[in-house]
Amino acid sequence: MVTQEQRRRQLAREKFLRQQQRRTAARRKTHARNAIIASVLGVIVIGSVVSYATGVFKNDDKASSAAAEASPSASAPSAAPDPCEKAAAGKVKTETWKKEPAITIDKSADYTMKMATTCGEIDIALKTAAAPHTVNSFSFLAAKGYFDHTKCHRLTTNGIYVLQCGDPTGAGSGGPGYTIPDENLKDKTLTGGVYPAGTIAMANTGQAHTGGSQFFLVYQDSQLPASYTPFGTISKDGMAVLEKIAAAGESTGAGDGAPNATVVINKMTVTKS
Repeated sequence: MVTQEQRRRQLAREKFLRQQQRRTAARRKTHARNAIIASVLGVIVIGSVVSYATGVFKNDDKASSAAAEASPSASAPSAAPDPCEKAAAGKVKTETWKKEPAITIDKSADYTMKMATTCGEIDIALKTAAAPHTVNSFSFLAAKGYFDHTKCHRLTTNGIYVLQCGDPTGAGSGGPGYTIPDENLKDKTLTGGVYPAGTIAMANTGQAHTGGSQFFLVYQDSQLPASYTPFGTISKDGMAVLEKIAAAGESTGAGDGAPNATVVINKMTVTKS
């Protein structure tokens, strides 16, 4: 016969076992929930990294994805017609120099740079007094035929609006072997963080005093930090040429790529006015 004390102990043991079972079940449930949360967080983090790396957050990429989903078999739009003529015969020169050339220009004189391109002539009034190192370098390189037969390799049509030229490699990585100092970064035309349409300025690596031979021509007001030497003003007729080039668009469709127009500098000259 089971005594009252034995019955009490049995009930206590059963209660303890039930508590242990509930705790075990709770731990399993918590572990499963945490595993799911960890998995979801892992997907979010990885997805965010991939999205950032591939630029998915850009509006143009979202639009492209939506268009692809709506019509997956649709072909890419054809490039705009090339508005430019065939380039003149000749080869790009690959000579480089170890140091910046000595200044030989007259700093008090006016100089004009003429870009005879396959798309038309672009005349530029240079800011000699404000950017003597830059103007002198361009005078030196132009006299050496350094820019002749080179392609303008980059056109931007979204955010900033520029045509970039001056690289003999045509890939955006070339230069004359030397660098020149930044100049004229407080030019009165650079107001409100904008390089106005009609400006010609030096490209650089993002670091100070790293300009070489590459430059960009602004065909529409562009929001940029005052880190790129402005050294000239493009003529009205030159702006018409730039607008024609810009109207043909660029090769990627994303707003930054090689121009559809075949822009080649047949001849570059710098002359004293």
